[in-house]
Amino acid sequence: MKKRLWLIFAVLSIFLLVACNSDSTDSDDSSTTNSAEQGESGTTETAASSTPIKVGVLASLTGALESYGKQTKNGFELGLEYATDGTMEVEGRKIEVVWEDTETKPEVAVQKATKLLEDDAVDFLVGSSSSGDTLAVLPLAEEYEKIMIVEPAVADSITGSEFNPYIFRTARNSSQDAYAAAAAIAGEGVKIATFAPDYSFGWDGVSAFKAAAEGLGAEIVLEEYADPAATDFTSNLQKIIDAKPDFLFVVWAGANSPWNQIADLKLQEKGIKISTGAPDIIALQFMEPLVGMEGFSVYHHTLPKNEVNDWLVEEHKARFNGEVPDLFTPGGFTAAVAIVEALKKSGGDADGNTLIPLLEGMSFETPKGTMTFREEDHQALQAMYAIRLEKVAEFDYPVPVLLRELLPEETEPPILN
Repeated sequence: MKKRLWLIFAVLSIFLLVACNSDSTDSDDSSTTNSAEQGESGTTETAASSTPIKVGVLASLTGALESYGKQTKNGFELGLEYATDGTMEVEGRKIEVVWEDTETKPEVAVQKATKLLEDDAVDFLVGSSSSGDTLAVLPLAEEYEKIMIVEPAVADSITGSEFNPYIFRTARNSSQDAYAAAAAIAGEGVKIATFAPDYSFGWDGVSAFKAAAEGLGAEIVLEEYADPAATDFTSNLQKIIDAKPDFLFVVWAGANSPWNQIADLKLQEKGIKISTGAPDIIALQFMEPLVGMEGFSVYHHTLPKNEVNDWLVEEHKARFNGEVPDLFTPGGFTAAVAIVEALKKSGGDADGNTLIPLLEGMSFETPKGTMTFREEDHQALQAMYAIRLEKVAEFDYPVPVLLRELLPEETEPPILN
């Protein structure tokens, strides 16, 4: 009996010993596995934080809108420096920028955007100088699920009928221009003719202005469109003279402006007052005949009064031989600030789907004051300026002098998407 009990005890002891050893081994294996997993996770995290954030910028760096593209480029580079305190990195990740020239051709814009997305593997798109180029590229942002900051293209359809959730626009749109312009000249019974280039920028600009002006009681008696590459506008302007409006509202962009021919044909002497948005400095130099005109401005370096604009003006002069920032320079600056601020919110995560809810409703400081991305259509609401063109001793060209800052809520455009 004692022998039998001893055997049972021995068997049980061996069994327990094996079980304990097995548990110990499993525990060691588990510990090793967890340690390995942590090591892999740590390596991945380190790799992610050391990977640069790449931004692909599309701009007209040659051709008719070359000056706009270069203004955007100067502004974007200064904006990155300002927003990162000179480090050119955010949340421990360096920012790299790849520039591509669209040549102001939509088919080229698509080719360059595809190259940026596939070959350069950019995290963001920015651009472009032309509404036509921009509209052609919008679907790619959605296809590749990358945030695209639209700057400086203004066509309403970008954040309207062609909107997709990856599009955020720091540029103002045509309706914002229109609300500012209409406030300057429209009223009950006022007759207005419009003149614009025959493409999306012009069509959207006139459409938005017409709605705003008619809402204030004005009558649009003629809509005249010209070839955007034309240099002779005589036939277009003669039609406007024949329509006998009280005002001619002009929507224009590019170096081939109609101002000299408007002066040659003496429209103002014929009783037709001219109104328009104050353009870039090159175009302002041809607007001597329009001194005294009241209209609106998107930006002139003398108009905003804030610390960000002061920094931009001072640094731009220092970097570019005393030149001041021009019409689209603050837009490039603002696009860069928006990207950096969004990445700060995401902890450096550049994933498009992660960034969308962070960008929606985001407010940030710019050379034009505080801007906010409207949640519904991702349009940046921003200040505009009611101005009068005047000769000022400091400048050798007519400059927009501030009559009143138009607050973002005053020029908030309709939601069109």
